[in-house]
Amino acid sequence: MARPTTPLAWARVLSGPLVHRAWDFATRLGAIGPHSPLARRYHAVGDGTAISFPRGAVFGERWIAIGANTLVSPYVSMSVGMPDLKGVTHDPPVISIGDRCSIGRNGWFVGGCGIVVEDDVIMGPNVYVTDHNHGYEDVTVPIWEQWPKEAPVRIGAGSWIGANVVVLPGADIGRNVTVAAGSVVRGHVPDRCVVAGAPARVVRQHDDVDGWLPARPGPPPVDDLDAFHA
Repeated sequence: MARPTTPLAWARVLSGPLVHRAWDFATRLGAIGPHSPLARRYHAVGDGTAISFPRGAVFGERWIAIGANTLVSPYVSMSVGMPDLKGVTHDPPVISIGDRCSIGRNGWFVGGCGIVVEDDVIMGPNVYVTDHNHGYEDVTVPIWEQWPKEAPVRIGAGSWIGANVVVLPGADIGRNVTVAAGSVVRGHVPDRCVVAGAPARVVRQHDDVDGWLPARPGPPPVDDLDAFHA
């Protein structure tokens, strides 16, 4: 192994392991558990739950409830309302995550009226879930100034949400559903199926007699929220 030849190379050799050990220690020390003082900001943090360090952008904690034995990975952002919490008229919790869930790295939850993640849900990295979006109907007004439209979101127990999935307002995902990576989900998704695409369509569904079957060709799940967009 070649010896370092510059001051920077020597600094890396001597201090690199210490930096990594310090960061590992910080991640353990900075995690939020149910008995952490920071957990008191939340509506609830269940026993055995860990909110990893570093967190993403989090505000409106008192409107966020997390169940027991759930892992929230690093850089997961959760927000309810605006940073000053103006406009939040719903009773807490607005964002509710159940027991034994795993929320992947870099996820994002944007709550306004109600996001429910039921028990035993696993999410890959970079999943975006929102229950509201700006309208765009008035072409004389910038979209960001138009009043948001809200519709609650539910992700059913036992489901798997793949990486880079977008869950739009009004989505109602059933139990034990697999959502393929990169899908955009809206509308009602039945229990025990696989959905994929943008917008997501059912591609496989479980039958009690014949097991897993290819889905019949058809339109994607629809609802009455055509104004919503990713």
